[in-house]
Amino acid sequence: MAHHHDHTHVDWAEMGPLLESQAELFTPLYERALAWLGKEVTEPGLIVDAGSGPGVVSCLFAETFPGARVVAVDSSAPLLERARARAERQGVADRFGTLAGELPDVLDELDYPADLLWASRSLHHLGDQRAALAACAARLAPGGTLALMEGGLPARFLPRDIGIGRPGLQARIDVLEEDWFTRMRAELPGHVAEAEYWPGLLAAAGLKHTRTRSFLLDLPAPAPDRARAYVAASLSRTRETLADALDAEDRATLDRLLDPEDEASVHRRPDVFVLAAHTVHTAMRTI
Repeated sequence: MAHHHDHTHVDWAEMGPLLESQAELFTPLYERALAWLGKEVTEPGLIVDAGSGPGVVSCLFAETFPGARVVAVDSSAPLLERARARAERQGVADRFGTLAGELPDVLDELDYPADLLWASRSLHHLGDQRAALAACAARLAPGGTLALMEGGLPARFLPRDIGIGRPGLQARIDVLEEDWFTRMRAELPGHVAEAEYWPGLLAAAGLKHTRTRSFLLDLPAPAPDRARAYVAASLSRTRETLADALDAEDRATLDRLLDPEDEASVHRRPDVFVLAAHTVHTAMRTI
């Protein structure tokens, strides 16, 4: 999160390393989601990852569907550079492309309609989500599938009572992050308030056969080092983003959790875990 006058601005390029490490940690969840999609979508020719970020999931699509060409779409050129480098490292660059621009208009630049268009937590960064869904639906081939990863449950890293500070820290952070998210959405250009019933929004875009399924990431305590690093990075961003909203006691608790020298920090304590659920909604273009 960069320092801006509007605290809901997100600097995606600066967040590149965190986005990449988080997606790598969540790979087991994504693999299960893609396996489920593989039963819904047979042998797609073109897969579009709309809002791909650094391309971790884009490359998973290339591995899961070896007959497909994958196009990673994002507004951030530095993140797409990461995506291209990952595709090179993983040996899928020959059928991996990138497209830079703002969603959803950039989708008009695709050479072909998509057999599978995946949007993971990118639609909620667009002011008019209903219009964005209609634009995504229009870029599907007949029989093509639109898959959204939106919603689920907030991640949990620690027990309710961690022995320092007031119990229930993460639940209080959840409330503040919901308020932050609401402000972020309200400040988006062309913001339209919308009830977040994704199957209904998919149907309103003219798509059929909506389905929903949630996928779990369960890394129990004691968490491995890479999970601890993700937890530390996530809580550090929370500390920075919500600094003005947190009360003094919770700020002090977060500072202790983030201090590598403190025995109570997430770097050292034995009770750190990662438990999260992400939800995928799918629908098809039938004509």
